[in-house]
Amino acid sequence: MKQEVIQSVCNQLDSELSLNQLKKLNDVLNATLFYYDLIQKKDYQKVEGNEDNLNNKYLEMYTSSKKIEGCSTQTIIYYEATLKQFFKYNHKLILDINTEDIRAYLAKYQNDNKVSKVTLDNVRRIFSSFFTWMENEDYITKSPVRRIHKVKEDKIIKTTFTDENIEILRDKCANIRDLALVDLLNSTGMRVGELVKLNISDMDFNNRECIVFGKGNKERVVYFDAKTKVHLSDYLKTRTDENTALFVSNKFPYNRLKIGGVQCCLRRLGGSSRVKGVHPHKFRRTLATSAIEKGMPIEQVQKLLGHAKIDTTMHYAIVNQNNVKLAHKKYIG
Repeated sequence: MKQEVIQSVCNQLDSELSLNQLKKLNDVLNATLFYYDLIQKKDYQKVEGNEDNLNNKYLEMYTSSKKIEGCSTQTIIYYEATLKQFFKYNHKLILDINTEDIRAYLAKYQNDNKVSKVTLDNVRRIFSSFFTWMENEDYITKSPVRRIHKVKEDKIIKTTFTDENIEILRDKCANIRDLALVDLLNSTGMRVGELVKLNISDMDFNNRECIVFGKGNKERVVYFDAKTKVHLSDYLKTRTDENTALFVSNKFPYNRLKIGGVQCCLRRLGGSSRVKGVHPHKFRRTLATSAIEKGMPIEQVQKLLGHAKIDTTMHYAIVNQNNVKLAHKKYIG
């Protein structure tokens, strides 16, 4: 196949080039293509077995590159599942996928799953990452996602917990573990994924701080208040298991509490307290908003939350409308 292509190129330029030039062109093409195998487009399926085999081969190489870049296992699994679902729907070789194929899939995905614009854009970003990698690796000439712009999300005002909400939640905790969990989330603003990875040995009760392992495999120090210290200490005194995890299930065999367990616990707590929208991330948003309202510099809030970009911190911080009104009176009159 390779020699046929080289000969075809030389034949097409036969009338344009001299004998010496044709010979040089032949030598250059042979040297350049020495380490490559050429496959006719119509033969892809015949060589690889079917489109799925070749698509999976590219996907495997992509996920391997993501592992080397330091992406978490959870992220890679999400990327892989999202792309496989797209390949299954499309029934085309990756190299043949175009912009309209992706647009059609995104429209169908949104319609069938009734997902939010944020979720839809997450899918688009995964496609963009994959096809940009394909372009950078010279498997395709141009990413078909280039012309698909970011999905604009609705600007919805997200709520935070009031001081009263927090006290009601604390009062409704059925056991010391749940109380310690609520206090730790409330005082540190850590991610739920960071909380479930914590071990007892990570806690520095003397300095009321602990090291969490966050996004991008980055460690940072977070701080908790005296109330959290007391309730965490009381909770650990009740433990009879030998698990190294900071939070475990309430029943035997006392396994490490997972993200789903924390979410379930908070949903129950929200139901019994009648506080709306009780979930782990709301504690994080509440901390960021409260810190900014009390005058903490945004750069310090960024450090506290472990954000790589300050723009992300600003998304978490909700400006109280009453504060805007007071500022208007103070500065504008």
